[in-house]
Parts: sequence; C-alpha cells; structure tokens
Amino acid sequence: MTTPMPAGVEILDTTLRDGEQTSGVSFNAREKLSIARLLLEELRVNRIEIASARVSPGEEAAVRAITEWARKRGHLDRIEALGFIDGGISVEWLWRAGCRVVNLLAKGSRRHCEEQLRRTPAQHLADVRAEILRAADRGMRVNLYLEDWSNGMQHAPDYVYSMVEGLSDLPVERFLCPDTLGILDPWTTERICREMTTRYPTLRFDFHAHNDYDLAVANTAAAVRAGFRGVHVTVNGLGERAGNAPLSSTVAVLHDRLGCRTDIVERKIYRVSRTVESYTGVRIPANRPIVGASVFTQCAGVHADGDNKNGLYCNELLPERFGRVREYALGKTSGKANILKNLELLGIDLDDAAMRKVTERVVELSDKKELVTLDDLPYIIADVLRYDQTDAPVRILNYSLSLAQGLHPVATLRIEIHGEPYEQTSAGDGQYDAFMRALRQIYREQLGRRFPMLVDYAVSIPPGGRTDAFVQTIITWEADGRTFRTHGLDADQTEAAIKATIKMLNIIETNPTNHGNQDRIVAR
Repeated sequence: MTTPMPAGVEILDTTLRDGEQTSGVSFNAREKLSIARLLLEELRVNRIEIASARVSPGEEAAVRAITEWARKRGHLDRIEALGFIDGGISVEWLWRAGCRVVNLLAKGSRRHCEEQLRRTPAQHLADVRAEILRAADRGMRVNLYLEDWSNGMQHAPDYVYSMVEGLSDLPVERFLCPDTLGILDPWTTERICREMTTRYPTLRFDFHAHNDYDLAVANTAAAVRAGFRGVHVTVNGLGERAGNAPLSSTVAVLHDRLGCRTDIVERKIYRVSRTVESYTGVRIPANRPIVGASVFTQCAGVHADGDNKNGLYCNELLPERFGRVREYALGKTSGKANILKNLELLGIDLDDAAMRKVTERVVELSDKKELVTLDDLPYIIADVLRYDQTDAPVRILNYSLSLAQGLHPVATLRIEIHGEPYEQTSAGDGQYDAFMRALRQIYREQLGRRFPMLVDYAVSIPPGGRTDAFVQTIITWEADGRTFRTHGLDADQTEAAIKATIKMLNIIETNPTNHGNQDRIVAR
C-alpha cells in the first residue's frame, strides 16, 4: 500500500543547531533567544532544534535561556536539541539545561557504524536502545537521527531496516532521515523515502536535506511526495558546506507546487531572513528566491509593460505574500514602462518626447556602469530637459581634505543651504569621517537640526582592473522614519561618498515628507 502525500507538513527549523555549522557563524545567547522567538512566534515553525549537547558552558547557558523562555510561553515541547549515544552524558546535559525533547544521533549506514564507531550493527543497536531508555526514564521525548541514512538506503538498506525494526517497540516519536552528504537527487529521494513509508506505515519520518548539488529543496519536496510528514530547513539555507534546505524556498514549493499546508506565516519570512543575515554577517545573494534583494525586480522593459497589461509577467510568487513589493529597475534594458512605473511613485508626468529622452539617458548611464536610482530620476529629467541645477537647496562651495601620517585627517567644509553659507572644520578617523563630522556640526550646532543616520555604506568598482576606474559609493540613510539610498560616482572613493551625501541632503531639503516609499524601489 502506497502512503499518500500528507495534507499538512511539519516544519523543523535547525538554524540554531545545523545552521550554526556554517563556516564563521556563531550565535551568542541573546541572538539565539531572539531567533528562537522569531521562529516560533512570528514565523510559527512547528519545532526548532537549538543546539548540540556538550558543546560549551556558553552553549548550555544559551539553551537554558531558551528553554526558560519557552516554558513561560508554552513552547517547551517545540524545543529540541541534538544528543549523542554516549552513556547518558548528553541526556543529563540537556536535562540540566531544561530541554525535554532530545534528537539522538545514531548511525544510519553500515559503513558509519562499523568504520567510525568500530561497533557491529548489533552492538550499536544495543547502545541506541539503552540511550533511548535513559532519556525516556528522565521523562524526555525522543526523536532519532539516522546519520548518513541516504547512503545507508542505497548501499545497505537491510542495515537501516534492522535499526528501525529493532527500535520500533521503544518510545521513538520520529525517525529523522538525513541526506548527510547531500548526495541525493529527487528521483532517488522519492524512491527510498517511499520504501520507508510503505514498509513502516505507522511510523513518522522527517527528511533532513543538504544542498551539495543544489537539490535540497527538490529533494525535500520529493520526500513529502513519498509520505514524509516532517521536513528540516534553515533560514537563508545556512549549514555545513553548501548548507541546508532554505526555509523560504521550501515553504513556497510545499504551498504552491505540492498544495501542502504548513503553519508558516509567509509575510514574516523576509523579516526573519534579514534578521538572521545581520546576526551572521552571511549576505543573502541578491538572486536568492523569495528573500534576495533583486528577485522581485523587473529589469526588462517588456516585463514592466506586461505587468501593466493584466500582470502578464507575474507568477504565483507574488512579493506581497512575503512582505515585499514589486520593483522596476532602471538600466540598459529599461524601457518606457519601467520608467513610467518609477515616475508614478514620484508623481511626475512626462510627454512622449521627454520620455524618449529620459529613457535614452538612463540607458547611456547604465552602459557606463552607473547605478541609476529612483532618487536620480528627477536629476536625470532635469538634466535631459535642460532645467537649471544651480537652484538645488544644498551646494558645496568648497572643501579641503588633509591627510598626514600620524595625524587624524582634517576636513574644512564651506557649504550653502538655502542660500546661506556655513563653514566648519573637523578631524575624524578618515577623510570621509572628518567631512561628515564637519557636516553634522553645521546641522546640529548652527542649524539646530537632526542629521540623518548612515545605516549602510557599500563601495563597488566596475571590472577592468584599471587604477583610474570609477568608484561607485552607495549609502543607505535613515531620516524621520524613512530609509532611502543615494549614490555617487567618481574616480576617488571619498569624493564619490561626498556626492552621495550631497544628494541625500538635497532629497531631504527638497522633499522632506514624500520619500516614504524610497525603500520600495531599487533602481539600477
């Protein structure tokens, strides 16, 4: 009898355990508790795996902080941690830390059993049984990892069956089946998973994918098709080597391609992904599905035109599902439709002749590697239509930057704001820092106004390797509750940053209340 695909799928997130095996990633106790709260109460994953036993005193403190919080919030049965077949040491460690669900790590392949442990299958089975009973005697619930299960099923399935059958009389709630080395493909995954569910229809199985062949999401879907009722994921696909199945893509495939139900709140996915990115320092690739910076950005003009005509270039992955919005890039593939979409947000209306000129100018700038942003559009329009730029409210009259060995850099700035000149000198940790300190002093001390906060600073250099290559500086600012970006292009990085800064000042001086949507359009 073939086990049907489940209508509902249980999601276990292992960002705090397996995801922490990403090279260079280590969460402190505060970060772990913050992520646990987001996963359980915002995203509403069913279970989280938070640690491995016996790692360090600091890890024990982190586990205790999470379990104490979870007990108060009624989530303790959703907190799991990895334990080992070690004569009860892991079980006691986890019990002291407040954990009440242990995921014991047993060997799921004959080779791992005999060559790593130097135990016979019968000896290992006896060891595992004893460990399960120790945990049960402590009042702990038990799940069992069959490490290297994917190799075990392909090369010695009788060993896997003997392990499962030898434990089926014990209180094991779930058998967790990992593709430890990431060797599976969807066809093999569905076949061996169906062998498990057909042979043991009363048991519960979870699938734990690794992404070495970039097939973790596809393999996870195949396991669910075969009747597995639980899957393991990490936020942003964190994990050892190539990582684990990313939560975002896995959930989208389960919902859209398999029609399965989960408890995940889709609109929270992006926020949680960005939070984990900030804690880990591991950048989300711009083209990562669902959560990448550019995945909901239409670049080709024909696509923007199609979106205007009954959403011809939209699929089921609507950005609003995930707390995001559709964006229309400005670049060399832009057409009239892209620019129209951006102009709508600015409230600017151009005739056909002006639109043609602006489009040509955007393409020209893009060919020079210049990033064209929404904030640049008014300036491009003014330049193309020969408007006078001298009436900008903020203009630099003069500035001097000095750098000497052993001394702090110094900047002297003379600037005009709404026709009034201001001058200030300041030292800093770098030339741009000195310039910014002088500028802040003018705003705070001479104008009595708050200065926008710099929240991100990125520098890119067009390829080619020339020493005179342009430097593009992109700065993200926060002012009055809104976030927006400006950029500058120059052969000197400091001057590029200064140009981006002056653009920012002109934005807030010219239109202080109409940039609430600046974070919604990423123009290229």
